[in-house]
Amino acid sequence: MATKRDFYEILGVPKTASEDEIKKSYRKLAMKFHPDRNQGDASAEVKFKEAKEAYEMLSDAEKRAAYDQFGHAGVDPNMRGPGGAGAGFGGFGESFGDIFGDIFGQARRQQGGGGRQVFRGNDLSYAMEVTLEEAAAGKESEIRIPSFDECDTCHGSGAKPGTSPKTCGTCQGQGVVQMRQGFFSVQQTCPHCRGTGKVVTDPCSPCHGQGKIKRQKTLEIKIPAGIDDGMRIRSTGNGEPGTNGGPPGDLYIEIRIQKHDVFQRDGDDLHCAVPISFTTAALGGEISVPTLSGEAAIDLPEGTQTGKQFRLRGKGVKGVRSSFPGDLYCHITVETPVKLTEHQRKLLKELDESLKKGGDKHSPSEAGWADKLKNLFS
Repeated sequence: MATKRDFYEILGVPKTASEDEIKKSYRKLAMKFHPDRNQGDASAEVKFKEAKEAYEMLSDAEKRAAYDQFGHAGVDPNMRGPGGAGAGFGGFGESFGDIFGDIFGQARRQQGGGGRQVFRGNDLSYAMEVTLEEAAAGKESEIRIPSFDECDTCHGSGAKPGTSPKTCGTCQGQGVVQMRQGFFSVQQTCPHCRGTGKVVTDPCSPCHGQGKIKRQKTLEIKIPAGIDDGMRIRSTGNGEPGTNGGPPGDLYIEIRIQKHDVFQRDGDDLHCAVPISFTTAALGGEISVPTLSGEAAIDLPEGTQTGKQFRLRGKGVKGVRSSFPGDLYCHITVETPVKLTEHQRKLLKELDESLKKGGDKHSPSEAGWADKLKNLFS
């Protein structure tokens, strides 16, 4: 007789796993190996039954304690003791309903009048580009999205004028059919009428039997100040319409911020590169830098080097969920002069000679670098 596998090994969880971890693992396995999804696959059915039995035992605190102490003998229905006689498959109905209720029981919870299934409409997605300035300040905008209105010709029935939909012969107008697999009985949407309970034999020409016409409608969207790239705005009820009187889906507007010429956004903070001349870097002084609300001034000290960072508090973006705006970080880049005239070259050479006479005090970084190279190659 084959040795039974360890329940924890079957579910792929450690012995210290919580109830939620056990349930999550079982649900994943049950959906993967369920007989309805693997018809004719005997190995999948075996794995499904193994996972089901393991979950039944480990999801029950008393049975799990018995199993942890005595192993399979502690939960064997043919043996006495904790979790023994009567333990077997007594709790299957409860565990099956708990795990699969929201999957296979959906149709029962969504039935409309006359047994027809009621389905919520699909959600729609819309990508909207905005500038960094618009994202920071917020704006109101109009967008055009597809809309489905009732067909004026058939008034929503889908049938050609003068005719009417027939009762579905497959589900007898119930919109659902029963599927049996071993000891399972699962209710599914009727594949013939797709849950409507009716079949259109002579469809309406304008709507092709759908009962609705696709059009365009304009929506006013309010973009909140501080919204960031990738965030979504939900517009309730503006998705696709439901089926058989079901509620419509929602519309999700995904925000995409256009690349900015000057700023890069990092959360609520902004970053920008500020090029300055060789002379300004050496002598220092006040320079102007851009912000989203105008210009600001920075006092550069003498001898400012490339990579020096200046922080302007409160000059970033006030995020949607933030109490205070972020900061603006200005990164200094010293620009080397190009396309020099002969006179300018002569002046720079004279300046270089003058700086060299002053020793290392004018170029401390260069002197330090030279010492590091000497130590490296000595």
